[in-house]
Amino acid sequence: MALRTLGKEETLAMRSRLIGQSCRLFYSDDPVKIVRARGQYLYDENNQRYLDCISNVHHVGHCHPSITKAAAAQMDLLNTNTRFLHDNIVVYAERLAAALPEKLGVFYFVNSGSEANDLALRLAQQYTQHKDVIVLDHAYHGHLMSLIDISPYKFRKLAGQKDWVHVAPLPDTYRGKYREDHPNPGQAYADTVKDLIGEVHMKGRKICAFFAESLPIYQAPFQVLILFVADEVQTGFGRVGSHFWGFQLQGEDFCPDIVTLGKPMGNGHPLACVATTAEIAGAFTANSVEYFNTFGGNPVSCAIGLAVLDVIEEEDLRGNATRVGAHLKVLLTELQTRHEIIGDVRGVGLFLGIELVTDREKRTPATQTAALVAKRLKEEDCICISTDGPWESVLKFKPPMCFSMEDAELVVQCIDRILTEKCSSIAVSHLVGWVLTLSQLSCRQ
Repeated sequence: MALRTLGKEETLAMRSRLIGQSCRLFYSDDPVKIVRARGQYLYDENNQRYLDCISNVHHVGHCHPSITKAAAAQMDLLNTNTRFLHDNIVVYAERLAAALPEKLGVFYFVNSGSEANDLALRLAQQYTQHKDVIVLDHAYHGHLMSLIDISPYKFRKLAGQKDWVHVAPLPDTYRGKYREDHPNPGQAYADTVKDLIGEVHMKGRKICAFFAESLPIYQAPFQVLILFVADEVQTGFGRVGSHFWGFQLQGEDFCPDIVTLGKPMGNGHPLACVATTAEIAGAFTANSVEYFNTFGGNPVSCAIGLAVLDVIEEEDLRGNATRVGAHLKVLLTELQTRHEIIGDVRGVGLFLGIELVTDREKRTPATQTAALVAKRLKEEDCICISTDGPWESVLKFKPPMCFSMEDAELVVQCIDRILTEKCSSIAVSHLVGWVLTLSQLSCRQ
């Protein structure tokens, strides 16, 4: 039976009735109904094209023909429970191992980044026989209960912080405790983690691991004997451009003990993974409790994963992320010189953000303006972009890796226009207010 075509209003009405209301849509006031996609473009039910600056999940581009071909071919041949012996899972693991440091040679395949981080937590706790975890402030590692417990971004809105979770300051040189004017902010932030570890030990507790997304990390804590789990769910597979993994930005001699992979891994297909050492994996095996995942690493998922790796290499998408990302960052930095509301430009490769502020000196978050810019980009320019950060004041760029120079230039031109018009509107408003004040004073005289 073929799926019937629904009008947008009918789709919205059915979603409101059938889908949990906590499952929110982008642009919830006026959602975009997407019916097809290709490359870095989305198309709605009226065939209107939107430039996608949001979908880091669709890493090599929406509906890439090589990915859909590999998926269809393997689906037509076999897709089965992962406890049957099959080539794809081991061939794929071998390819991943070749891209990672040598010691990270054991893999567990799962279906989502949340599953991967949950398993990483289990591995770390089993290996160390300790429970306590250090995480960074504002971090988010997934939606499972175990991960909400270690995600300040979530638990502060819910039940609060558990006694076995310890929060270190985010190494933010724009808003953080140690800023760009500090002589060595990286060391200063690292010292806060060392101090935190000391405080935990003074309470008679032991740390099993330090969980962090790969971009805002610092090496000093790992000189003490705790495991480091690098969450590469957003930044892995070449998004930073210069390296295949975000943690490699810390230097060639730096290697995590556990790495979690997700979102871009299957280009939209549910595929994720945990990579770790033989020693940590051995401790997990020694607990005598079998681990299996019915769908994680199935033949179709692994065929897709292999195809994604091929496309990244064949189309030089890391190189594209380096070139286009650098160009976009230069354009955004130039934009910052023209608009006082842009307080900071940061990021690397095709993982960038601009933070909007109402006052550069006070660095007051311009949350409403960020939302307005995102809304107008969608409505006026057919560009989809998201806001992020603790105050939703950051415009975040994480597009498919086929994003082009022309795409970057278009987005910046449109943001420039919107901010210029907003600035002009504010100036006119102030002028009108000034004239009215003068008129009132004249009448009183």
